[in-house]
Amino acid sequence: MSEPSPAHPASRPRRLRRGRVLRELVSETRLDASRLIMPHFVLPDERGEEPVASMPGIARTGTEPLLRAVGADLEHGLRSVLLFGLARDGRKDARGSEARDPSGAVPRAVAALKREFGADLLVITDVCLCAATDHGHCGVLEEGVVRNDESLPLLAEAAVVHAEAGADMVAPSDMMDGRVGALRTALDGRGLVETGILSYAVKYASAYYGPFRDAANSAPGSGDRKSYQMDTRNAREAEREALLDEAEGADVLMVKPALAYLDVLHRVREVTRLPLAAYNVSGEYAAVKAASERGWLDEPALVRENLTAMARAGADVILTYHAREAVAGGWL
Repeated sequence: MSEPSPAHPASRPRRLRRGRVLRELVSETRLDASRLIMPHFVLPDERGEEPVASMPGIARTGTEPLLRAVGADLEHGLRSVLLFGLARDGRKDARGSEARDPSGAVPRAVAALKREFGADLLVITDVCLCAATDHGHCGVLEEGVVRNDESLPLLAEAAVVHAEAGADMVAPSDMMDGRVGALRTALDGRGLVETGILSYAVKYASAYYGPFRDAANSAPGSGDRKSYQMDTRNAREAEREALLDEAEGADVLMVKPALAYLDVLHRVREVTRLPLAAYNVSGEYAAVKAASERGWLDEPALVRENLTAMARAGADVILTYHAREAVAGGWL
């Protein structure tokens, strides 16, 4: 058998890799701070600060430390945040009333952030009931079943409360059918037509959420969320979910988690022209932190590679707990 003939001298892809400036010039995928969203866990007080053991570098914060952290991030060009609220002691109930209380953690934090930073900061709020219900599920629970239609007005009311506090966008994460339409109708009905909806359109029932549930105190007290979050084995269904949310009025779509679902992210990118977000979730973050703390992996290089993979697969926007360190440390 004859040896393969050498490539023609004109065919040398390595020519475009020979120097850093040249590689930057022809790179296909680019990341910068303007495409990142930093999540925050908000305590229902002014000064509290509680490190999250399973997420090194992340803490639950009251309003004052939140303002300091966000102000420091703005100095590095990180201009978008996603807020998750924790319930006040003794305030959880079966219908998640705390999630709709204008004096709750999220509305108070939103108002404080907008007073301090105004239009320089994009404030997005997670809309769900799980952190406010005594059973830990994302909707109304009756006889062991999460009721879809009964949950919609409660979610819509929470979105209105956040928007009236000043949120620029609301992000429903509950995975009830029809919730984007319910939120859009409620917001428009209150004259909040400029408030955007970033929908958790494709959210899987994933094992990667464990550290988040610790941080938000939102684990279900019984059962699981597989009856409303997506089956990890399904990909075509993701296209259907995304298109339904687009038709109901979503402004941005999200795929969650990110790393184990890059194929899904790409599929959704192919069927919609809306901006597409990927959520680099708590378990993905914690795994990188654990490996880097043991010296097994180079954290900045790994974070850069992971975030690049998400952007390369089709994400316009990335929600990541790495955002602060990645931007401040020049990892991108």
